[in-house]
Order: sequence, then structure tokens, then C-alpha cells
Amino acid sequence: MKNQENKISVCVIGGGAAGMLSAITAAESGADVTLFEKNKSQRIMESEKFFDNAYLGKKLLITGKGRCNVTNDCTLDEFMKNTPVGGKFMYASFNNFTPQDVMDFFVKGGTPLKVERGNRVFPTSDKSIDILKVLKNKLFEHNVKIVNKKISEVNAKDGVFDSVTVEDGKTMQFDKCIVATGGASYPQTGSDGDGYRFAEKLGHTIKEIKPSLVPLVSHDKCCRDMMGLSLKNVTLSVTDNKKNKVIFKEMGEMLFTHFGMSGPLVLSASSHMRDMSENRYTVSIDLKPSLDEKTLDNRLLSDFAKYINKNMDNAMSDLLPSKMIVPFLNKCGIRKEQKPNSLTKEERRIILETLKNFKVDIHSFRPVDEAIITSGGVSTKEINPSTMESKLVKNLYFAGEVIDVDAYTGGFNLQIAFSTARLAGLLS
Repeated sequence: MKNQENKISVCVIGGGAAGMLSAITAAESGADVTLFEKNKSQRIMESEKFFDNAYLGKKLLITGKGRCNVTNDCTLDEFMKNTPVGGKFMYASFNNFTPQDVMDFFVKGGTPLKVERGNRVFPTSDKSIDILKVLKNKLFEHNVKIVNKKISEVNAKDGVFDSVTVEDGKTMQFDKCIVATGGASYPQTGSDGDGYRFAEKLGHTIKEIKPSLVPLVSHDKCCRDMMGLSLKNVTLSVTDNKKNKVIFKEMGEMLFTHFGMSGPLVLSASSHMRDMSENRYTVSIDLKPSLDEKTLDNRLLSDFAKYINKNMDNAMSDLLPSKMIVPFLNKCGIRKEQKPNSLTKEERRIILETLKNFKVDIHSFRPVDEAIITSGGVSTKEINPSTMESKLVKNLYFAGEVIDVDAYTGGFNLQIAFSTARLAGLLS
């Protein structure tokens, strides 16, 4: 129903990246917008009374280790290559609100940006709060009402969106509803799967929910033995054993944990591992990517000569972090008490190969609630890609991670959120 000023009334569910931008877009288009965010603020922020203690952008604040990889400065073709699930569905929304449009939005909002390796875009300040401030200021500027309450139901009559039911049982009518509740990852940020429940109850198909950008579980004893060890400037590759094909290879940083592996490289690799089963994938770590085999072999000979009367755990101390030496030697089948001068040519070859190809078998993903991004969600077949409106329920729209679209790391997933949100917020 129209309000007293005869404006279209719009309800946005979810105060994350997609929810905030869709609310801003709808308000810019002339709608009377109410944004519902169930997270309660844990700290005082600017305009706290206006924001009614709602904790907006909670997940946005922790993305990119608190730096916020806001988008990727890429072409449409590059975007498609990095969006393995739902890429074609994104064609219209991407062209409507491109990475350049996203960058312009935040720069004009007062936050300078910079482009780093892989065309990843960050705020120049390296502070995600500066991205959030732009969005919050725009919400304030366009008089978006913020309500710090949980929506319990989304209601429709005769195939048309009608109203929402708030947690206290009150029903509120709106002309249009945008569901931007996020996925099922990081439930502590509010993404607990509410949007899937709303959509499914209204007849939508929910594609299987799986973790993406998630730590990996390995039963290899070396991981537990090296728990807490962070490796930098290593190259991590993933081989799909079923297809006998390398599906991921990148240099960066990773971490060994009590359950397996985590860190930026591992999270990126996980998004390429789609159909997980035990022993399906093997991770290989090149511990010395800057050295070719000949140079590395000469380095080994030099170190072994230097430590000729020492044990092997001493002889490897210049090449490997101390916590890794014994697990590494165990993987090579060499005793730590062995002397370098007793090594056979074959044993030296094994050490060389393991330095360039330290293998770890993968068992499974960690739970979806530890994932950064959720794969799966509302079927794109049931959403109009040109408007983000449901094909089953008129005046019901979806934006962001709740949709069955996801991409690799590098800012592509936030681009998905912003592009779909922009279309959903337009008054079509």
C-alpha cells in the first residue's frame, strides 16, 4: 500500500552489504524504505539513535581481514570466469552495476580506494569501517527507516507479496519486499538461513547449501603436529584426483590447524573444490617457489655440508621453520637423528621433491557455519535476472548471498551482492 505521500513502500530484510545498497537504491528511486536488521549493535557508532541500535554490516566489517575487498576491477569476461555458480544469471545485473560503478559509489561517498594484486579493490585506509560509513551515511541521507527486529514470516496472497510478520507478532504491509538475508555462513553475523526459509515457504526451490571459502579438514598427522604454523610466500596447488587435473594454483599465505588447514590460500582453494568426498582432492605445497630444483639442490648440498656432523633436524633449520622440520622429515621417511653425510642420493632426491611438493590429502570441508560464503540458495531459475523479482511471487525480490550464485575470492562475491542489490532496489 502507498503511504500518505503516495510513495511506494519497500521492506528490506537484512542489513548487510546487499540489504543496505538495495535500500539506498529504492530510497533514491523515491520509495519509502524500511530496513529490518535483527543484529543488535555491540558498540556505539555514529547516528546511533537513527540506527536504533541495529548492527548494520556486521559481516562486511570482518571481510578481507577487516580491510574489506569491496570489489574486483575486472571485465565482464573475467567476472564470469571467476563466478562458477550462477555466472550467466549475473549478466544483466553486472552490466547494470559494474565494478567501476561500485568504485564510483564509494569514492563519491568519501572513501578513496586502491587496486592491489589480482585487481582486488580495497579502501585506501585498509579499514572496512570506511566502506560501512559510506553505506550508513547514504541510508541516513535518504531517510531509510532502520528497525532492529527480526522478521519471522514473509507473507503472500494469490501469488503476490503482501506483508511481513515481525518477531512480536505484528504484521506490517508493504508494496515490495527485498530479501537480502545472506546465506548460512558465519551465523554469528546474522546469516543463519532465514532467507531460505522465507523463500521455500513461498514455493521456491533451494539449491543444496554447501560451504565455500572454508577451511579444509585433513586427517594427515602432519597438520596437527604443525598446528599454529603459518607459512608465507608458498605456492599451494589443488589436484582433483578423480579428474587427474590441477584445479587451483596460487602463491600466498596459509595456516596449519588441529583439524587441517586454513588461511587465505586455503580459503581460496576451497571455492574451487565443488564435489567434496574423501581423497577426492590433494593439496600440494611448494615450500620454496622462488627456487628451481637445481638451485634448491645446490642449497641442500651447501646446508648439509655446513651441518655435516649434526642431526637432520639441525641440517634443515635454515630451510624450514622449526615446527615443520620433524613432520617434514617424517613425510620424507628420514629419521631426525640421521646425519646429512649418511643420506643416499635417493633420500636427498626425496627431500628435494618434498620441498617442492609437500602433499596433504583432504578429507572434507569444515562446517558451513565456518565458511565465508555459502554455495547454494534460491534457484536462479525462479528469479528474473533483469529485475531480481521472484517469478513465483510478484513484488518479492532477492539480493546477495541468499541467491544460488557464488564466486572465487578476490572481491567477486561482494560485487555479486552489490550488482543484485542495485537491480532489486530499482522501482520496476
